[in-house]
Amino acid sequence: MNGPDKNIKYPLENYDRLCFLKNVVKNPNISVGDYTYYDDFENVENFEKNVKYLFDFVDDKLIIGKFCMIASDVKFIMNGANHLTDALSTYPFAIFGKGWERAMDGKSYPNKGDINIGNDVWIGYNATIMAGITIGDGAIIATNSTIVKDVEPYSIVGGNPAKEIKKRFDNSTIKKLLEIKWWNWDIEKITKNVQNLTDNNIENLI
Repeated sequence: MNGPDKNIKYPLENYDRLCFLKNVVKNPNISVGDYTYYDDFENVENFEKNVKYLFDFVDDKLIIGKFCMIASDVKFIMNGANHLTDALSTYPFAIFGKGWERAMDGKSYPNKGDINIGNDVWIGYNATIMAGITIGDGAIIATNSTIVKDVEPYSIVGGNPAKEIKKRFDNSTIKKLLEIKWWNWDIEKITKNVQNLTDNNIENLI
């Protein structure tokens, strides 16, 4: 056997609060890698409800890698939430029309880009990820954190705004892990190495 079927919705028998996320999301602007799971206290369909302000006319994307772990109530704040910050008023006059429809002529709302989540990333309960953020491979986001700047690979961050608490490994080990990219191995090789992947001796993977 080579692990669970990546194409099933619920990989745990008789348990529908954890799903392989790519088999649940429907929005084409949300991309999810194989084996990434989402765990929800109520209903896994809540995931897309927690991707806030993802409007078609903005055309930004939420991109999540493989083998990520996303806890309940994690929120992603997309660029549709943005207002003008360098104008005299932040109020969105134009959306209401009735003589205000031209308020944004020649102007545009801020767009910080896509949210990019790497591979093997663990995002704890009720964390919030802001627009334009990149979270590196192997990072851990602590419960209740608010991520307002990029997160380095294999670092642990927490707080509001989140700050780096520590690196998970020394720089040499992180460099090797980023070179190995075990999440891109074929599933047979991953299966052969599951005991090594749950250990801390990288030499067993090389």
